[in-house]
Amino acid sequence: MRNRFSLPARVRPTIVPGSVLVLLAGRYRGKRVIYLKQLPSGLLLVTGPLTVNGVPLRRVNQAYVLSTSTVVDVAGLKVPSNVTDAWFKKDHADAPSKSAEDLVRGAKKSGKKTIAPERRQHRRRLTSNCPRRLRRCHC
Repeated sequence: MRNRFSLPARVRPTIVPGSVLVLLAGRYRGKRVIYLKQLPSGLLLVTGPLTVNGVPLRRVNQAYVLSTSTVVDVAGLKVPSNVTDAWFKKDHADAPSKSAEDLVRGAKKSGKKTIAPERRQHRRRLTSNCPRRLRRCHC
């Protein structure tokens, strides 16, 4: 009898909080990031941090990372408990509904994409100490 649900994958033993990983695919391919924690879905929560190399707080499948032997001390960094998989989902409630004419004509998107203030605070809180820690680790 098969299980009706799947358990998240275990993190590789070489990946511990603070490990420096190299992203192998996607927009930030080739960038080094810091592993923070595993999310309930099994994805890895990583950050660049944004101020150092431009990689924001992201979810990454561990199949698309290469772990290095470098480890940054992240003992004082506290990841907020509400940063989960649901936190990363897009909010489609604010999106305007498109009419049939707009879909046919290919109407352009108007306005600039904005980041919610609470997301900005979480990102700043997580990445504020990272540059100092990176200088100490000489990586």
